[in-house]
Amino acid sequence: MHRFSEFLVGLLFGLGLILSGMTDPGKVIGFLDLAGNWDPSLALVMGGAIAVGFFAFALAKKRTLSFLGGAMRLPSSHQIDRKLVVGAVLFGAGWGLAGFCPGPALVSLASGQTKAAVFVLFMLAGMLVFELLERLSKARQPA
Repeated sequence: MHRFSEFLVGLLFGLGLILSGMTDPGKVIGFLDLAGNWDPSLALVMGGAIAVGFFAFALAKKRTLSFLGGAMRLPSSHQIDRKLVVGAVLFGAGWGLAGFCPGPALVSLASGQTKAAVFVLFMLAGMLVFELLERLSKARQPA
């Protein structure tokens, strides 16, 4: 039942991305083009997501178990460090260049979009490079 619930939530999320236009790179790039032909419609999508997230995190902070019975693992760090800033810049650059972020890219990949396949391939490569750099960094630290 747990996996089925996860599947349904993922399906609902993907459907929301499709209906909101987040899987259309042209619409996303139009939203990011503040100096050109700006399309503000995704601001409403983001505002809705922030509102839902705000209340969801407020509720989650009061719970020890998720609705499906798993342990709650909320971020504990509130520090803005170099890794966070570099990651945010890379994420924003990728989003602006390709018109995809990870969720919509996976949904678009499932629909057979070649551009999404390229994005996902490079996204996975970036994750691999990050993991390798993290392991090298930890291996160099004195015990």
